[in-house]
Amino acid sequence: MYKVLCIEDDPMVREVNRQFIERVEGFTVIDFAKDGQEGLQKIEQLRPHLVFMDVYMPQLDGLETLALLRAQDTETDVIMVTAATNVEAINRAMHLGIFDYILKPFSMERVAQALEKYKPYKALLTTQRDFTQQQLDRLLHTTETPVKVENIALTEALPKGLNKATLDKILQHLHGLQVATSAEQLASQLGIARVTARRYLDFLEKQQIVSVDIQYGQIGRPMNLYAITAHKKE
Repeated sequence: MYKVLCIEDDPMVREVNRQFIERVEGFTVIDFAKDGQEGLQKIEQLRPHLVFMDVYMPQLDGLETLALLRAQDTETDVIMVTAATNVEAINRAMHLGIFDYILKPFSMERVAQALEKYKPYKALLTTQRDFTQQQLDRLLHTTETPVKVENIALTEALPKGLNKATLDKILQHLHGLQVATSAEQLASQLGIARVTARRYLDFLEKQQIVSVDIQYGQIGRPMNLYAITAHKKE
């Protein structure tokens, strides 16, 4: 379970943050802070994995708090959730190593998108000692042209029971991920059955549109992790 601290001066926004975050499986809000000064104290005490933080706050604003956090070499990740749309704030936040930047007013879908990307990102950094170039590209937010069915060369028609709309949805989702994902994770992220996710991934692997990396854990069966390889039509 990933522990989240919310640093936000508005009580109503704090509660919205909590509700949205805890709707995403694997995350819990462990506490709140009303400004950056209190937030730094609670980060030191509670050691959260992730902080949701506003920019505009009394005492110590979000950017000042982020700078102090990085100066302390704290490994806590930060997602800014703010109304600050100016390039100076965004540029400084990016230079200080935020994971994501969400503008107010925000939606449940946007929060879920950020958190679903965070899970494989954090899991990979926690479990992986060495990286392939493909894993690094995804970890570092490298982007490519979105992949759609019409832009790839299929060597055979879609099997019975599979459809183009769902395949496009899966391709777009895989393209947007920073790290490889399992069939179980894909099913959870897209709200489809696990067996359905496996059928589409098996088809994409056969077409060499996704690659498979087998991860061996200490306990249980090995896990297949899938990542898009973006084979386009010539």
